[in-house]
Amino acid sequence: MRPSPQRPVYLRATIAALTFMASLFSMQADAETYDVVIYGGTSAAVTAAVQAKRMNQSVIVVSPDRHLGGLTSGGLGWTDTGNKYVIGGLAKEFYQAVYRHYQNADSWNFQQRAEYGDRAQGHRASDDDDATMWVFEPHVAEDIFNALIAEHQIPVIRDAWLDRENGVVKKDKKIVSITTLDGETYSGRQFIDATYEGDLVAAAGVETTTGRESVAAFDEPHAGVQTGIRHHQHHFGVLDHPVDPYVVPGDPSSGVIPRVSSDPPGADGSGDDRIQAYCFRTCFTNHAPNRVPFPKPEGYDPSQYEVLVRCFEAGWKDVFKKFDPLPNFKTDTNNHGPVSFDNIGYNYDYPDASYERRAEIIREHETYQKGILYFIAHDPRVPQAIQEEMQRWGLAKDEFTDNGNWPHQIYVREARRMVGKFIITENHLRKKIDTPESVGMGSYSIDSHNTQRYISPEGTVQNEGDIGVSTRGPYEIAMGCLLPRSEQCVNLTVPICVSSTHMAFGSIRMEPVFMILGQSAATLSAMANELETDVQKIRYDRLKKRLLDDGQILHTPPRS
Repeated sequence: MRPSPQRPVYLRATIAALTFMASLFSMQADAETYDVVIYGGTSAAVTAAVQAKRMNQSVIVVSPDRHLGGLTSGGLGWTDTGNKYVIGGLAKEFYQAVYRHYQNADSWNFQQRAEYGDRAQGHRASDDDDATMWVFEPHVAEDIFNALIAEHQIPVIRDAWLDRENGVVKKDKKIVSITTLDGETYSGRQFIDATYEGDLVAAAGVETTTGRESVAAFDEPHAGVQTGIRHHQHHFGVLDHPVDPYVVPGDPSSGVIPRVSSDPPGADGSGDDRIQAYCFRTCFTNHAPNRVPFPKPEGYDPSQYEVLVRCFEAGWKDVFKKFDPLPNFKTDTNNHGPVSFDNIGYNYDYPDASYERRAEIIREHETYQKGILYFIAHDPRVPQAIQEEMQRWGLAKDEFTDNGNWPHQIYVREARRMVGKFIITENHLRKKIDTPESVGMGSYSIDSHNTQRYISPEGTVQNEGDIGVSTRGPYEIAMGCLLPRSEQCVNLTVPICVSSTHMAFGSIRMEPVFMILGQSAATLSAMANELETDVQKIRYDRLKKRLLDDGQILHTPPRS
């Protein structure tokens, strides 16, 4: 728990009591059969749990994480909203709670609300009768999630990891129970996989896929390898001159510098197993009383950043472009540019990897990202103006206090995707094909990060995989995207690792959408229990009525 002075009065009063109740429930896991068992600790897990409880279901959250909220409480405070008018239900309730939090003067402990003003709120907040706010500090998001769980008296088992080899018991296409590595078993009538990795989906024998489909697989024009695409500014074409990939410039026999692959990128339009890059969404501050200097990580190796040095030599200056401002002089800092915080090419085996291997990958990403910060702040090869500016920044002392002020959640932009009842594609999102049976909406552009840094035919460094394609307005997400095929499992719903192509997932993967789909998944689960039927057999007209009654937005509203 964070010190109470960091919270406004209303949260100090409620969380002290409610979180204590939740802690009691979290110690009371027993052999009872729950109506709904949720595996995961993400924002979707929280909205699913709350919705299930509001539908009078007994529910338990079994979370491998120690902190609730996933990326929403893990540093991603500059919300990727798209069209905010298609965000309804419990997702909207969360952002309304953020707004109420920042209306309290006690919430502004380092900065005045008026001083923050329109730096971000101009297009991120609304002031009508159901006011919302879309930017927030990480600990504020976690406090709101914890308060929701406590208010609904939902038991949460933290740091509980699914036994992926032997921990799922199925009978007649139904999951009966899951067992975690500590030997605890949780039985249920319905199950929800609300993880970023889709571990329960895979362990339950439901088909999954990873990587990128080819153009031909679903007739998606932007699918697969796309060496000719230069979207956003995350490529080397933004520089004044090309970057040489060799240790001795111009001499291939000298070897390739670190963080550049010598593997060919693949034929344009072909599918592959590469995964879009991960990073941490870090919370920085330049407010001295709350600033912790960037630490030198264990295993720091300045040679790993030679490609960054060559970017500086080629004229790159936009290091600080994605230091997006949060309240109290903080940031949500994201990847930007040809070489930045994305650790391109170092996560390919993450989705299906063992827990031990995933931990190694996460450590590698943390070392890389802490190292690049320390490098920019201290290495003499960095341009002076950039170095001096970086030295004004540091980690926020009052965030992630149990993890050295570093985010507890790596940004798993994409891992497994279920191959389910309905596969949504780029063409559905762009309205070239109709989408049936909407259970929620998305609207953010199709946004996938780079998957590889390779050597071009011209002998220069280039990135590949970054895609930014408009969806041409909000789009609907089909009920079948949340459901396995009935021959594989009939009591599982999936709000994060949904049944989609890589291209479609590039937009669906936004945190507000995961909250929306978490609520819809729980509604399906509860209805299946009420009707004593398979989740695939729920009549859509019944589901639609309940979703609309609960504030979900299923079609584009007139005002958008």
